[in-house]
Amino acid sequence: MIKTFRGLKGFGIVALTMVSAAACAQPVTTSTAPVAVQASTPTVTYNYRTDAELLQANQNAITYCGQYQTTPRTGSITNNADGSRTVVFDCVGPVVASTAPVPVVPAGMRYSYRTDQDLVQASQNASAYCARTGALPMTSNIITNADGSRTVVFQCSR
Repeated sequence: MIKTFRGLKGFGIVALTMVSAAACAQPVTTSTAPVAVQASTPTVTYNYRTDAELLQANQNAITYCGQYQTTPRTGSITNNADGSRTVVFDCVGPVVASTAPVPVVPAGMRYSYRTDQDLVQASQNASAYCARTGALPMTSNIITNADGSRTVVFQCSR
């Protein structure tokens, strides 16, 4: 009987040690919540060949970014091997109802431009003007000048 008691006593010490160790151990977690490591704004990319197609791409970008309550900003314009060009628009900033004065628009909404970037900027300025006056959509007409520059004329719908 004494021998059995010594065996139970040894077993009790081992069991007590295991329970104590288990109580101190950290629980094992099998899953973790996802953590964002990078976020980016939506972008939209268009291929175009002519100034008129670039203006249409800009209008399409306004519509695309509008679904995210943002406005397009021209990210990059690159030349392609086939002679076409690619424009990337980044959808940036929330669209905020502005109480700022309407941007000054040249008489007849005529803009002279030399680069595609200038044309997109002119289109965005005219579009903002037309939107603030409640006269969208707008139309445009492109004229090539004798000196190689080009002029675009925008007209808001009434």
